[in-house]
Amino acid sequence: MGKDKLRKFAEVATFKNVVQLDAGKEYKGQWASKFFGNDKPVVLELACGKGEYTVNLAKLFPDKNFIGIDYKGNRIWRGAKTALEEGIDNVGFLRIQIETILEHFEENEISEIWITFPDPQPQDSREKKRLTNPKFLERYKFILKDDGIMHLKTDSDFFFNYSVEQIDLLKLTKFKQTTDLYHSDLVDEVLSIKTYYERKYLAIDKSINYVQWTFKK
Repeated sequence: MGKDKLRKFAEVATFKNVVQLDAGKEYKGQWASKFFGNDKPVVLELACGKGEYTVNLAKLFPDKNFIGIDYKGNRIWRGAKTALEEGIDNVGFLRIQIETILEHFEENEISEIWITFPDPQPQDSREKKRLTNPKFLERYKFILKDDGIMHLKTDSDFFFNYSVEQIDLLKLTKFKQTTDLYHSDLVDEVLSIKTYYERKYLAIDKSINYVQWTFKK
């Protein structure tokens, strides 16, 4: 591991807005009250990377709490540091494997979940790793409130088509769907937030896919 990554790992361990691994279990069912010190809705961003979406959502919606989840601490470092420097206190980061999400959140605890530009895991052998695999969807449904909302933004046409297929197989309600977000009438202040990877894809004229759905039938 390079010196810069080691430095970020060491620094992120000192950040008050970052919770790592098993330490997150003590907040299960109490993220709003115990971690944020309020009773506002809690929104997750899965595979948050550098945390751009998490931080910018927190800026737009001070009446909600936001938690970015990723396993790579050197990536989380960027978003967490920005939030601390700018005094954004309705944002936190949790460093865990998303497979363990049920160990950290209680049933009906979460209001919204964003999945932004995850690894599409295109190999058949890695289907179980796709963040919209039925097993993952079951976990999200458990921790979401009854009227909770799911969002997916991705440049991967393969992953988008796979995800929409899973949503349709489960006969879930889709509110919004497009295969070219920035040339659609769906784009707004929220969907215009761009991650590091999204900017790279847009620079080569790659269209962005988006779908919003709920588990409530």
